[in-house]
Amino acid sequence: MAARLLRVSSLATAVFASTGFYFYNTPLDLNDLSMVRFGRAAATTMIISYDYLTTLRHVEYGTEEYCALKSKVHQRAAERLRDLCCTNRGTFVKVGQHLGALDYLLPDEYTSTLKVLHSQAPQSSIQEIKQVIREDLGKELSELFVSFEEKPQGAASLAQVHKAVLHDGRAVAVKVQHPKVQKQASKDIVVMEVLVKAVHWLFPDFAFMWLVEEAKKNMPLELDFLNEGRNAEKVAHMLAHFSFLKVPQIYWDLSTSRILTMEFAEGGQVNDRDYMKKHDINVNEISENLGKMYSEMIFTHGFVHCDPHPGNVLVRKCLQSKKTEIVLLDHGLYQVLPSDFRLDYCQLWQALIGGDMSSVEHYSRRLGAGDLYPLFACVLTARSWTSVNAGIQSRPITHSEDVEIRTNAALYLPQISELLNKVPRQMLLLLKTNDLLRGIETTLQTRASSSSFINMSRCCIRALARHKRRKAVSGKTRLQITLAESVSLWRLNIYELFLWVKGSALGCYLSALFRPLNQLWAHHCMYKEKEKRKELMNVPG
Repeated sequence: MAARLLRVSSLATAVFASTGFYFYNTPLDLNDLSMVRFGRAAATTMIISYDYLTTLRHVEYGTEEYCALKSKVHQRAAERLRDLCCTNRGTFVKVGQHLGALDYLLPDEYTSTLKVLHSQAPQSSIQEIKQVIREDLGKELSELFVSFEEKPQGAASLAQVHKAVLHDGRAVAVKVQHPKVQKQASKDIVVMEVLVKAVHWLFPDFAFMWLVEEAKKNMPLELDFLNEGRNAEKVAHMLAHFSFLKVPQIYWDLSTSRILTMEFAEGGQVNDRDYMKKHDINVNEISENLGKMYSEMIFTHGFVHCDPHPGNVLVRKCLQSKKTEIVLLDHGLYQVLPSDFRLDYCQLWQALIGGDMSSVEHYSRRLGAGDLYPLFACVLTARSWTSVNAGIQSRPITHSEDVEIRTNAALYLPQISELLNKVPRQMLLLLKTNDLLRGIETTLQTRASSSSFINMSRCCIRALARHKRRKAVSGKTRLQITLAESVSLWRLNIYELFLWVKGSALGCYLSALFRPLNQLWAHHCMYKEKEKRKELMNVPG
């Protein structure tokens, strides 16, 4: 076994030494790569692999002892990965954060351990921050700002944010990239690519190349802060009709590819229930507005903010209007959905909400799931196949169903990995977005609410109707489409009103008022059924 692990290590080293890796048009060889970072990652990979191979080798699969040992190995592996990410920083933290959001795929030991990377990302020193600002803006801090807080407001995998005050008195947030991230990112991804291939050779069921491919494609976009600024302005204009949404203004004269200066926005993290209680913020309103915002991005515009972890979504109560606002930060990573993909995705969610299984199969296959469409539906909704069959809107989420989902995720890991390698690349970021939003709903305890599905249905109906109107060749057809859209939206509004009345004090009063009549009617039906059975069996009364 040890010999096999040594061959994995030798394979990784040989690949680096002998191949002319080109990444972002940069030639990489062993001398150009940080051997310390590579050695650290390779050593962690080998230790984790050896732990799995030796600990579970002599234990019967499926027994209580096997499950207990496996849980301990998962925990040790997760802690080693977390420590590796914190030590190597940069890209490793970013990928670790992504892994921490894969609740539908990874065991709880991994996701709960790696989730801390969202709030415990390493920091750069103030000297390093000053150097980046000096290099990119050509001035000292005192020339640019009246004050600049040395302690960051928050630190993320690629950058950290400092509060500062401009000479005209405006408060700004200055996002500064960690100094070595840009230089190391491409090399880190090559390290991951080689090690993931080596682990896949050792454990064929481990198929995570899709994660490396996504990092390879998205990292250059996330490292370009000017791209982030453009995305922020685009989404602010796109969702301007949502009065509850706040996107901070960008100060372009103080921004570069490594520095982004924007309007300073205060607020509590979206998963901070204590903050919301203290400031009298309605968690259901926040959850509903978050659902509206993301449904509009996904189904209507096909331009989706793909990193809604709690540190990037703030909530606050506006002092002047007393209205609740959602502040959306970190616009580095957006997914642009092609029109055909977006419309198929609309149709699929409509089918999932309504329990139309033939359409679920049809549109899942169109989106690349193939014969794994039942698994795809469960991964997409984080619901059991029983709930999917019944229509996810009609069945509330229960704790037992969540346990079932986690258990099945472990059992079907090879199939889930195969599925994620098959679906279009844009689906991967949508799945990540879904997971982060579900995590917020779970923390706010609003996940069982049907409002998110109603908002999704509303956006899907409008998006599909708009597409049909564009394709229509006559005014009569366009009118018919508009009328059909209005009827569908009207039905949805009636259903939403029904749910509101059912859950309100009026609904409880009416339910209590008619309960005796309902019981009387139930007894009457039972009596009639009993009499009918007696007649069929020819039994004297």
